[in-house]
Amino acid sequence: MIYELRRYTLHPGRRDTLIELFEREFVESQEAAGIGLAGLFRDLDAPDIFCWMRKFPDMEARRVALATFYGGPVWKAHREAANATMIDSDDVLLLRPVASSAAADGGDSPAHPQGPSGRPGTANDPFPAATPPPAGAVALPRSVYLATVHHVAGDAAGFPAFFAERVAPVLAGAGAAPVACFETEHSPNTFPALPVRTGEDVFVWLARFEREEDLEKAREALEEEVSLLEGRVAGPPQRFRLAPTARSTVR
Repeated sequence: MIYELRRYTLHPGRRDTLIELFEREFVESQEAAGIGLAGLFRDLDAPDIFCWMRKFPDMEARRVALATFYGGPVWKAHREAANATMIDSDDVLLLRPVASSAAADGGDSPAHPQGPSGRPGTANDPFPAATPPPAGAVALPRSVYLATVHHVAGDAAGFPAFFAERVAPVLAGAGAAPVACFETEHSPNTFPALPVRTGEDVFVWLARFEREEDLEKAREALEEEVSLLEGRVAGPPQRFRLAPTARSTVR
């Protein structure tokens, strides 16, 4: 699977406007074009950031699906309203899933423990297909996701195995087990109309918490993670506390 992690910087006060439009017009229309929506989030620490993930079976399927959606009637009808909320939409990481410790042997990972699909994820696809809550849904999940982005220094190829063997067990012991792990997909961008970040090796992992307080309890383990990765990453990690929106399939 190919994933995109997309972070949009919006004009002040416009995030809820975009989310309302997105959940009304861009959920079913993207799915119909062959795009899998893997999560829609508010950044709890940045009120003008909308973060979301989508996925494709491979890079060619990505090209076809994006051409279908962005060339289709729904986007054309609503693109001006969507773009009017945005300052920047180019902070996009192109990623592929890798095994966390829970899925290192090819087994199941608890990536989607209570999602609408009722199915666990795997190392190949940590967020399996799920039916989103219906249009008009307003109830917000209480869960919080922590997304961590590491810029890998040196042996990018060996980083996932080191993380799975040495780091993930420490996080799991503190209740912050990675439910999805990704590394940079270096294939050429098959839909250049939408830029993606290039020239960097990143490792991204997500953990799910039932509520914000549970995340706070894992702070010590997060500090230990930084120590364990010293010399393997370039600088401190980026961490984003993410709250699923009402129609996010990742809950």
